[in-house]
Amino acid sequence: MNAGIRYAVAVVIAVVVTLVTFYVMHLLISGGGGDREQLEQPPGIRFGPVEIDETVETRDRRRPPPPPPPEEPPPPPEMEIAQMEQQVQEMPQLDMPDLDLSSSGSGPFLGSMNQVDRNQEGDVIPLVRIQPQYPRDAAIAEIEGWVQIEFTIDETGSVRSPRVIDSRPPRVFDRAAIRAILRWKFKPRIVDGQPQPRQATQTIEFTLDDA
Repeated sequence: MNAGIRYAVAVVIAVVVTLVTFYVMHLLISGGGGDREQLEQPPGIRFGPVEIDETVETRDRRRPPPPPPPEEPPPPPEMEIAQMEQQVQEMPQLDMPDLDLSSSGSGPFLGSMNQVDRNQEGDVIPLVRIQPQYPRDAAIAEIEGWVQIEFTIDETGSVRSPRVIDSRPPRVFDRAAIRAILRWKFKPRIVDGQPQPRQATQTIEFTLDDA
């Protein structure tokens, strides 16, 4: 009899403790009671319908009309143009010495300009004659001589294909004579109004100035 009563009392106490425990847990979960809708929502989070403004603004992107042109265009600015006076400068009169530029001049480094063989080709007229440079070794040794050159005068009067056909002393003045004759200019031969090439021969003399 005593054992049965103690068992019944223990069961009743266990049930009461269990109910109290569930109730306390319910209070902790529900947040202390009150209406759930009145509870404060956490910041930054919103669960609900998004309101969209149905009013659409339209902007007019058309260009404004250009301003009307002026009735009369403004006059151009007046510019002063300076008039430049023309000054005539008189050239000074220089006293030029009378130089003797004869074609037969000679010197220790220049050949003689008496080179035209008029007996063979009298119509060969040199328009430009360049004095040949006298070879230094021949000038020191006081050697004189001459070189006879055959060449072609083209349509422009220039010298083409010169070659030495005779010289005295041999091969002493050949190179200086060839260099000089290539710079000469001649009057070309005219046939029926047209310039024609022709063969010509010139003799260049190399003489020292005794003075």
